Amino acid sequence: MTIEWWHWAVLGFALIVAELAVPAFVLLWFGVASLIVAGVLWLLPATPLTAQILLLVVLSGALIALWFRVVKPGMHKTRLGQADAGVVGQVGVLIADVAPFTRGSVRFQRPILGSDVWECLSDEEIRSGERVKVLSVEGSLVKIGRA
Repeated sequence: MTIEWWHWAVLGFALIVAELAVPAFVLLWFGVASLIVAGVLWLLPATPLTAQILLLVVLSGALIALWFRVVKPGMHKTRLGQADAGVVGQVGVLIADVAPFTRGSVRFQRPILGSDVWECLSDEEIRSGERVKVLSVEGSLVKIGRA
C-alpha cells in the first residue's frame, strides 16, 4: 500500500481534533507535523516512506521542544502570592481539619493556579466537610474562614 499525501493530512486533522479531548497541547504538535509531512509529500510525491516517517519524528520533536522551551515557560510565571486577587473569595470544601496552629487542606471545585487542593490556615477551628472561603494568601498557603 502506498501512503498518499492525504493520508497524512487526515492523520494531522484527526490529531488536532483529538487535542480537544486531551488539552495538553501535545497532540496538536503531532498533528501539525503530520500536516507538514502531507505538504511535503504533495510537493514531492516520490518521497519514500522512511523519509516521511523520519520527517514526522523530527518535526514532532522539534515542535514539542519549541513549545516546552519557548512558549510554555511563560505560562506558569504567576505564583500564588502574586495572584491573590483571583483567589480571595473562592469557596471550597475543607478535606482536613484546621485549627489556629494546625494546617489543614481545602479542595476547590475547579483548580486554582493549577491545583484543586491547597494547604490552608485558619484563626478558628473548622472541621472537615465544611464549606470555607479564602480570606487571603500567605506565601504558598491560603487563609480561610467559614463561608
